[in-house]
Amino acid sequence: YPIEFPQNELIKMIMELIPKRLIDNVDRHEDADFVYHVGEERYRVNIYYEQTNICAAIRVINDEILTLEQLEMPTVLNQIAMEPRGLVLVTGPTGSGKSTTLAAMIDLVNKQRNCHILTIEDPIEYVYKQKQALIHQREIGEDVKDFDMALRSAMREDPDVILVGEMRDLETIDIAVTAAETGHLVFSSLHTVGAANTIDRMIDVFPPSQQQQIRVQLAMVLNAVISQQLVPGIDGKMIPVFEIMICNQAIRTLIRDGKTHQIDNAISTNRQIGMVTMDDAIVDLYKQNKITKETAVMYASNPNLIERKF
Repeated sequence: YPIEFPQNELIKMIMELIPKRLIDNVDRHEDADFVYHVGEERYRVNIYYEQTNICAAIRVINDEILTLEQLEMPTVLNQIAMEPRGLVLVTGPTGSGKSTTLAAMIDLVNKQRNCHILTIEDPIEYVYKQKQALIHQREIGEDVKDFDMALRSAMREDPDVILVGEMRDLETIDIAVTAAETGHLVFSSLHTVGAANTIDRMIDVFPPSQQQQIRVQLAMVLNAVISQQLVPGIDGKMIPVFEIMICNQAIRTLIRDGKTHQIDNAISTNRQIGMVTMDDAIVDLYKQNKITKETAVMYASNPNLIERKF
């Protein structure tokens, strides 16, 4: 139930959460996103204004990094995480579990590879314990000014694996692709649903004169796109559902030639190597009696196709 506080007390409570470096931003009515520590507990906090009133959205960060097996994720993600180089993208809407999936994949690398992992995050959510790998985590605003500067510096910090919390603009995408080209394994995320939409989004960020060049680069370096969303199960719990595209030669050709509209067909015909479209994954959940028909249609990319399959 909502708890009522006097406005002045509420403002004081919220302002005490905000790091000194972000006070000026909040005073200018800019949003602030950061992690707040209480002993060993950590909270993700977003400060924003609503009808001139200051507000805070606070959620607990689970420090335990679950394995891919514990999260019941497709086994092919183990193979994708252990590639020596290239670009791996985890995509989906806000709150779909992208950070959790990336953390599980990074920790798998941490357990199995003797390498240097560099993460660039805004803010740092999961804190990794060093196992086989050496891990350095840099936070935007605390350790480095922005993603662009952090990625440029990363080229001189000798990492083998780079996690970019989010690819937000042309410069970040450009440098991340270049890092993958130069032999690094790069993980990142975007707020898109579906492999084809993700590729189109990345290309459309660039001016028309550069779009063919980025198509060629993506065709060379992209390893996989893992697109996920959470759907309500019959038992009331949220269930993750995944679209997985692994870049084989056919898909690389489609990306290079600008035929991303054919990618869904290419994924459908390669289920034997671990690929699956979002709609096929949703149909699988329905056949397993985990979701209702109405839920399947609601979350499908192509509801008409889903109904024909039923």
